[in-house]
Order: sequence, then structure tokens, then C-alpha cells
Amino acid sequence: MTDSVKERVAGVFNEVAAAIESGQFGDKKKIGLTLLDSEHGIDELKKAAEIARNKYNDLEVELIGCEDDKCDCLADAHSIMDQKLEKNEIDAAVTLHYNFPLGVSTVGRVVTPGRGKEMLIATTTGTTDTDRVPSMLKNTIYGIAAAKSLGIEKPTVGILNVEGARLVEKNLQKLKKSGYDFDFATSVRADGGSVMRGNDLLLGTPDVMVTDTLTGNMLMKVFSAFNTGGQYEAVGYGYGPGVGEGYDKLIGIISRASGAPVIANAIKFMAEVSKGDLLEITKAEVKAANSAGLKDIITELKSSSSAVQAEKVEAPAKKVTGEEIAGIDILEIDAAKESLWKKDIYAETGMGCTGPVILIAEEDEEAARKELKEAGFIE
Repeated sequence: MTDSVKERVAGVFNEVAAAIESGQFGDKKKIGLTLLDSEHGIDELKKAAEIARNKYNDLEVELIGCEDDKCDCLADAHSIMDQKLEKNEIDAAVTLHYNFPLGVSTVGRVVTPGRGKEMLIATTTGTTDTDRVPSMLKNTIYGIAAAKSLGIEKPTVGILNVEGARLVEKNLQKLKKSGYDFDFATSVRADGGSVMRGNDLLLGTPDVMVTDTLTGNMLMKVFSAFNTGGQYEAVGYGYGPGVGEGYDKLIGIISRASGAPVIANAIKFMAEVSKGDLLEITKAEVKAANSAGLKDIITELKSSSSAVQAEKVEAPAKKVTGEEIAGIDILEIDAAKESLWKKDIYAETGMGCTGPVILIAEEDEEAARKELKEAGFIE
């Protein structure tokens, strides 16, 4: 072995040894942190930066909003932050009260109390779509992208049992059958299924819990501050990175109530999704979903909703309704009822123990199930 080869081998050996000793492999990610508008003050944010620096060897933290940046308000800090992102002076950022464009919302990350398992909540701030079901369908794609950027190769998806859940489930099944590859989670409750209950929230049943953004925002607050009385968010990773089709910035969100431990974890979260190439993964997931017909499904949902609102249907003669037909989403329950009325089958709507139901006369149950199945309201 020549001296030059020996020197190169020794150099590589020293680099590996240093990496093992420090725990740092590869380039460090530089994460910006704005310092204004926290309810706990600037010192809490600075404390979070110090925790992140001491705890994680694979990142650097750049403070934005101190005297050197001459920031008088959070809007000034956001402007500086955006410039630093555009110039690649930082890889990602953590801030609060950031106005994402329509179509972008954040994927949060919590530690569930039942098992101490991490779970992503899609989504927690922002507006993915102005309609609930299309929004939740897109939230699913963005949640999967965030999970994959964290190294979860085959994330499982659960749909929280909120308004629209059954309709989201039905259309995700269409998407899956058309080639968009993902796995549904199965509820821990005896009746199973991919629609998740409160038990599944506490246990962290799915890798990605899909919900509407307002519910997701509330869940983030409960998970992070349930043991502190609500004024100090102590557990978790914050409200997560903004994700959306065509969005090209890595900006993670915390709240004014977020404490130093959560903010430090939020910084780590953004370093991880930066290393995991979230922006490129999102492009790939959106492309795959659209190829499987996502845009067509959303167009159909919006046109169907408009048509239902425009059409009025008269009820047939009233009957005693002693049988229940479950499995129809609350957002479709009136349309399902009226589809039966059109066939001269009297039906009413009600609420069963697991959600909305169609109430039907015993002698009409078989015909009603057939009609609802043909109309696509039940499987």
C-alpha cells in the first residue's frame, strides 16, 4: 500500500471514528427559529434552541428575530425567514402564525399516552381544500408523504370518525383499487375497520391519523398540554411542516403555548423531514395519487355535492321504521335517504351507536340495501 493510499484510508477512518464519537453522520441541517410572539417569551424559545443544540448532533439552529435582525414584529421575522429559505441559508424553519397559501396544511406529530407511540396527525393548521372530504383525501396523501420522509416505508392510515370519515374511506378505497399504494390501519375496537375511534387516538393505532384541520388542531393542543392544564404545551413535536401540491418551502409550526421541549422537538422534526426530502416525496405521492384518479374523484365529489343541493325530492308515504342500515357517512346521509325516496321507499335518518343510520321499514330493508349499494352509499 502506498503512502498516499494509507493517508486516504487513515483520513476516512478518522472521519468515521469522529462521526461515531459525535453521533453525527452527514451534513448538519440548519434550522431557523423565529423568536417573537410566544406566550412564554423569547427566553423560552432560546431555551428550546439550546436544548436542540445540546440534544441533537445533526442540526444547527439559527435564531431569527433577535436584535441583529432588527425585527419589530413577527411579520418582519417571517420576511427574513423566507429570504433565508429562498437563498438556502437555512434548510428549514420553525415559527408560529405563518400564513400558508390555500392548499397547504401542516402534518403534526404527537406521542400518544396509551402506548407512548408516535403518530402523525394530518392535518393540524392551514387549509388543504375548502370542502371537507376533498380536504381529508389530500390530507391523507400529505400525511403519507410526511411519514415516508421520516423513514416509515409503508405507513398505515386511519381515518378519524368525524363528519366525512365514511365518504373519505370509500374514496380512498377507490384510489387504492386504482393503483395508489398504501395500507389502511385497523381499529382496536371489536368491529375493526379503518375508521378510527377515540381509543385509537390514545393508542396511536395508525401511523397517520387523517382528520379535518380544525379537529387536528384541537387534538394537537390536547395531546401536548393535557397534563399541564393547557397553558404550556410540554409533549410532542409541534404542528409540523406545511405540505401541499407544488409547495416548495420547509416551514414547521409551533403555537404560542408551545414550551421549550416541544419547540426543541419541532426543530428536530424539521431537520428530519429535510433530511428525508419531504418536498420531493410529496411531489411523488401527489403524482401517484393523481395518476390513480384523485383529481377526478375530487371533481366528482364537488359536482355531486352541487347537484344534491340543487335537487328537491318529496318523501313517500310515511311508515314505521324499525330497521337500521349503517355505514353511511353523515355528509351523505340525506342524499342516501333521498335516493330511496326516489325509488318510493320511505326512509328516515338517525344516529346509531357507531354513527349515522338510515331507518327503514322491515319489509323494505332488502330493497333499500340493494338500492343503496347500487348508488354507492354502502358496500
